Amino acid sequence: MAKLVILISCALLLAAACHGLQVGYYQKTCPNAEALVHAQVKKAVRADAGSGAGLIRMLFHDCFVEGCDASVLLDPTSANPQPEKLGAPNNPSLRGYEVIDAAKGAVERACPGVVSCSDIIAFAARDASYLLSDARVSFHVPAGRLDGRRSVANDTLLFLPGPSSNLSTLVSGFAAKGMSTEDMVVLSGAHSIGRSHCSSFVQDRLASQSDISVPLASLLRQRCPASPTTANDPTVVQDFVTPRKLDNQFYRNVLARRVLFTSDAALLTAPGTGKMVRANAKFPASWEKKFARAMVKMAATGVKGNGVGEVRKNCRFVN
Repeated sequence: MAKLVILISCALLLAAACHGLQVGYYQKTCPNAEALVHAQVKKAVRADAGSGAGLIRMLFHDCFVEGCDASVLLDPTSANPQPEKLGAPNNPSLRGYEVIDAAKGAVERACPGVVSCSDIIAFAARDASYLLSDARVSFHVPAGRLDGRRSVANDTLLFLPGPSSNLSTLVSGFAAKGMSTEDMVVLSGAHSIGRSHCSSFVQDRLASQSDISVPLASLLRQRCPASPTTANDPTVVQDFVTPRKLDNQFYRNVLARRVLFTSDAALLTAPGTGKMVRANAKFPASWEKKFARAMVKMAATGVKGNGVGEVRKNCRFVN
């Protein structure tokens, strides 16, 4: 087993190196950078586990649009009134911005102008995964990303698969970013933590015929309005069994038809992905290792190089 872990770690580091990233990137220029980020994430997760779920989701939403370049963090300005954070997949549901701000403030005080916001997002997602899984999901994050300058709300609809996605859309969306079908199934396990607005599933799963289990449907109808609106759109946890823990319970929920989204239920619509779901439900330790591997792979998507990106002074604005 030890040899397998070493081989996996080496493979991950080699893959990251191909993208110009390396573990310990700030060892000389800002040696406490990762510890400072971890402290802020730990503080936030202790106060609200949901903030950690938001940080894991933030890495996905950042990397799938413009690559892992912190474009999701940019605030609207007169020059760019509609950045990614105002796109429908992010507004108002994406969480964790204040945690990234706090982490950036800490590293800027220690090492001004050194640590990129995109690396902070990657560190924060890793730390949230570690904390929410009771240290069972553990991995190193290669760093060296630069922050992008382009951020457009409409791009979020082009590149982020939504909760109503079918299996074909999910597979093609991940493939477009160099991610495999198995990566998609493995990363879907992040739906074992966090919450969702009722508007993300009521129409597809409650108002229309679906395979959702009768007890869960009944519970959701008690908590969600029949027609959610901007003014009346409550949230519910995504996993009613272990709502504060990142674990493989999601796959058991899929098999029991106790999932919120069409995109979750879609994992059982093909033999191949169905087999993956059953394996992840049965072997938690294996899923944890695969989740770590997929997170590292995703965090190397579309990394900006010198001359294309920058290290932002403030994560909410370009320099």
